[in-house]
Amino acid sequence: MGRTNDLISKMNELYANMSKGHKAIASYLSDHYDHAAFMTAARLGKEVGVSESTVVRFAMSLGFEGYPQFQDGLQEIVKGKLTTVEKMSVKYGKSSQSEILTSVLRADIEKIGDTLETLDPIAFEAAVDTIVEARNIYVIGIRSCAPLANFLSFYLNIMFGNVHLVQTTSISEVFEQMIRIDEKDVVIGISFPRYSMRTLKAMEFANNRNSKVITITDSVHSPMNLYSSCNLLARSDSVSIVDSLVAPLSLINALVVALCLKRQNEVVDNLEMLEQLWGDYQVYGSDEINFLNEDAVRNFPNTLK
Repeated sequence: MGRTNDLISKMNELYANMSKGHKAIASYLSDHYDHAAFMTAARLGKEVGVSESTVVRFAMSLGFEGYPQFQDGLQEIVKGKLTTVEKMSVKYGKSSQSEILTSVLRADIEKIGDTLETLDPIAFEAAVDTIVEARNIYVIGIRSCAPLANFLSFYLNIMFGNVHLVQTTSISEVFEQMIRIDEKDVVIGISFPRYSMRTLKAMEFANNRNSKVITITDSVHSPMNLYSSCNLLARSDSVSIVDSLVAPLSLINALVVALCLKRQNEVVDNLEMLEQLWGDYQVYGSDEINFLNEDAVRNFPNTLK
């Protein structure tokens, strides 16, 4: 078995065909691998609610000879978090602050360029049409992807009245918030390495309920594509201890603009209503800039020519 990411990738790759008990272990490890790395098989089984033998079989199903070798793999992941800082020190340790700034921004520019070259325009158009036609729109992004999910749902909410941001710390809460989902709805799952098992399970649940599923992720090899019929890919690499999400955010910006053009009248009406409410309830002070420019919204398509 290979190093750190091989274990996570293997677990995600096999997740769809796992038994109920193995899925429970995989979900727990996704969120608590740093604690599980130092647990015995019996203790891990107790935490998850499965038998010790199920834990051992799970380890062997991933290609390990037994649980001790599997535990070594988990501990490699924990060590990898520390070596990332060391690698960053090697890469940037002798650089000036301005050189670090230039290097990181150029790397982000490169990621946006790669995304532009590889993004499937047909999938993008399909995503726009699917969102417009959906009865309810669910958006889910965990950990570092949570700001992306918040950003997208904020602007979707200006255009649509049926947006649900799935906010959760457990998989049970995901199901509780999505319990009424069906074939008339759409789920937008956002996940980049390390991939979120909670997001993956939410997409699996949506797929099982015949809902439309859109994923925003980094690669055709991402496990997020398992249950998605529409894959929007944006490059995301870790240049330090921070995952670069610039390209995914640009992709989301493009999605918002495309949807805005589909719903121009609704956007203008909703913004006017918000301006009125903000004024009535003194949400913003009188010195705030009024961002509402109806002509700009209506004439936006001309600026793209």
